[in-house]
Amino acid sequence: MATGEDFERAARRSGWRTIRRVGPYLWPEGEAWVKRRVVLALVALVLSRLISVATPFFYKGAVDALTGDAPDPAWALGAGAVGLTVAYGLARIMTSGLQQVRDVVFSPVGQRALRRLALETFNHIHALSLRYHITRKTGGLSRIIERGVKGVDFLLRFLIFSIGPLVLELLLIGVVLAVVFDLWYLVVVVVTIALYVWFTFKVTEWRVKIRKEMNDQDTDANQKAIDSLLNFETVKYFGAEAREAARYDAAMAGYEKAALKTNYTLGFLNFGQAFLITCGLVAVMVMAAKGVQDGSLTVGDFVMVNAYMIQITMPLNFLGTVYREIRQALIDMGEMFDLLEQPEEVSDRPGAKPLEVRGGEVEFDKVAFGYEAARPILKGISLKVGAGERVAIVGPSGSGKSTIGRLLFRFYDVGGGALRIDGQDVRDVTLNSLHDAVGVVPQDTVLFNDTIRYNIAYGRDGATEEEVVAAAKAASIHDFIQSLPEGYDTMVGERGLKLSGGEKQRVGIARTLLKNPPILLLDEATSALDTGTERDIQAALRAAGEGRTVLTIAHRLSTIVDADQIVVLEAGEIVEQGTHDALLEAGGRYAALWRRQASGDDEDQRGHARAEAELAAASGNVPADRRWRWTPEG
Repeated sequence: MATGEDFERAARRSGWRTIRRVGPYLWPEGEAWVKRRVVLALVALVLSRLISVATPFFYKGAVDALTGDAPDPAWALGAGAVGLTVAYGLARIMTSGLQQVRDVVFSPVGQRALRRLALETFNHIHALSLRYHITRKTGGLSRIIERGVKGVDFLLRFLIFSIGPLVLELLLIGVVLAVVFDLWYLVVVVVTIALYVWFTFKVTEWRVKIRKEMNDQDTDANQKAIDSLLNFETVKYFGAEAREAARYDAAMAGYEKAALKTNYTLGFLNFGQAFLITCGLVAVMVMAAKGVQDGSLTVGDFVMVNAYMIQITMPLNFLGTVYREIRQALIDMGEMFDLLEQPEEVSDRPGAKPLEVRGGEVEFDKVAFGYEAARPILKGISLKVGAGERVAIVGPSGSGKSTIGRLLFRFYDVGGGALRIDGQDVRDVTLNSLHDAVGVVPQDTVLFNDTIRYNIAYGRDGATEEEVVAAAKAASIHDFIQSLPEGYDTMVGERGLKLSGGEKQRVGIARTLLKNPPILLLDEATSALDTGTERDIQAALRAAGEGRTVLTIAHRLSTIVDADQIVVLEAGEIVEQGTHDALLEAGGRYAALWRRQASGDDEDQRGHARAEAELAAASGNVPADRRWRWTPEG
């Protein structure tokens, strides 16, 4: 069980790590324009602080000139009360103007860093393995990225232009108080600031834990909301709206509790800060008032001390807010950098070369694999798919059929043996060239929430309109698209939900045909479709496979009877292999599976007949005593 001290140590390590990670984005090698802007911004920052610290001197001179307490100092050059007041106003304007110049000069640097970090995170997420994405919650992931990028923006703006200027200004004011007035003024200010900073940091560290709890609850609630909306139809099917609302409300109740704690502790922090600052202010002003009474100080000195204390108070009040936000930004960015440090399970080896596809021969040589070490899926299978052959892989659920497809696309690396394409181990070639060579039509084609044209053209970057239309025609979807009011500009909805299953599959086939890969993987591409739609899709898939090496992972055996070779997997091992006729003649497991599916198809046909009879009965064409009815007993 982690203690509070463990949490604080981990938070500090995370904070320093985050600052180190952000640093190179502010001072990048080989980009002189970025460095120039950083230097110019820092120059403007220092000038604005120097003018800010000098400003109260003009205020003091104007007051002394009005009260006649002292002659004009040498630096006033006899300007008089009016001139000094004008100088005071100009100094304030210059301070503000230099701050704006600083922000304008630095803004491109900050936005560049933000963009680079966001892009790096986005690319890294795409580089992570399928294993990571299967186990990761999308809603939580998007929240981490969103908060992390916002944290970077906040850190760049406030760490550099709030904490830095504040420290510089406090040092300068401390020097002025010690030199112009008395060392005891400096002592009081230092003690006040030390107590203020200690109290702020201590309470804020406590609040960070509460804020982290609030973030966790927020992430959980967001995940539940996204999960529920993605499963909108399922929620409706089971009338579970109230159940989903209760689930979401329970997550929000946890967030509410943590948020209330955050607000209560904020009130405590604000009051404590105000108390410490006010005590310091009163102590210094009492010392100055005594100095005026005994004649050692002028009224102008009293006013100047007050101006400096207000000048200290305002940024210190701001420090509490800034420190809290920076602390939170460091945590948010820490989560994002944790994500960036997730190892890429599958990546290009040093010296990897592009895959050279000569014919498209695929060979599994004693391939072993398991998603977990204790649970092997494939147990040393050997299989050779000749160039241009159509090979089907069948077997019960859990036998390893889909795993073969994932290994071919190299979502995972084999645990033992080797997987080769035209004699080249897929681990020795670049991922991009491998992915270019393999086209996949999955069981459930997921489309982008864009137009049909965009989704088909996604198959190859830069495809022309003619090529998109040709791919649609080859997939037997062109006529359907033309019948739509907006044609190829029709929006398909999120995940393609505005299209039927068969229409989505045809779009997916057209997309893969446009990619024009030499190797085609059909991963149960028709198992979720009705018989009529499946028959149409199968015709498109046969056309798609012409001249290509085709691996078909099949559930329905009727779709693969014309395969050059059928492989039967069971418990991660090849138990039978041959053509459809040869396997039926052998009378083994494939034949048994064929008979079982054939009898199931017969039962489906009888079920269709019963449904037609019931429909006829409902219309009055069949006597009531001969009507087929559903009963709870079946």
